[in-house]
Amino acid sequence: MTKIHTTNPLTLGVDTHLDKHVAVLLNAMGKHIDTAEFPVCEKGYQELLAWCRSFGQLTEAGIEGTGSYGAGLCRFLEKSNVCVYEVNRPNRAKRRLVGKSDTIDAENAARSVLAKESTAIPKSHDGKVEALRYFMVVRRSTVKSRTQTVNQIRALLVTAPDCIKRACYVPSTFQCIQACLSL
Repeated sequence: MTKIHTTNPLTLGVDTHLDKHVAVLLNAMGKHIDTAEFPVCEKGYQELLAWCRSFGQLTEAGIEGTGSYGAGLCRFLEKSNVCVYEVNRPNRAKRRLVGKSDTIDAENAARSVLAKESTAIPKSHDGKVEALRYFMVVRRSTVKSRTQTVNQIRALLVTAPDCIKRACYVPSTFQCIQACLSL
């Protein structure tokens, strides 16, 4: 069993994915401590935190994708009193020159936090703004579905028998729908 160090401040970097997170730990001097992968679930987040704490005190974390794949981990770490920063994905041209791997991305995330290059606080994903965002997503989807349905009805009416076409194919969308419903 690894001895827990209480005076060794650590910085965590995480490259997030749908089913796994790749984590890299650096000490205060930027020395690479360890790398590990964890499943994306509550148990995986607990394992990640326990892994970090087995090497010292986790003080800050840089996470790629706190608004998508890393949202759950971000919330978990914030509840565990870890200062979390949003890390932008690396420049694609630079990544091609240096190389690309999940471990490299996670280490770069930790280094950007350690160097104070990544200082963006992740969105909380709760409160009034987030609730409004959910309503706007549903509204957009509903409007899109309604438009598609009306367009399909009008397309079907073009080839419908003349008696149906005369009764239902009218310029007003509201009147067209009412006429179709009355059939």
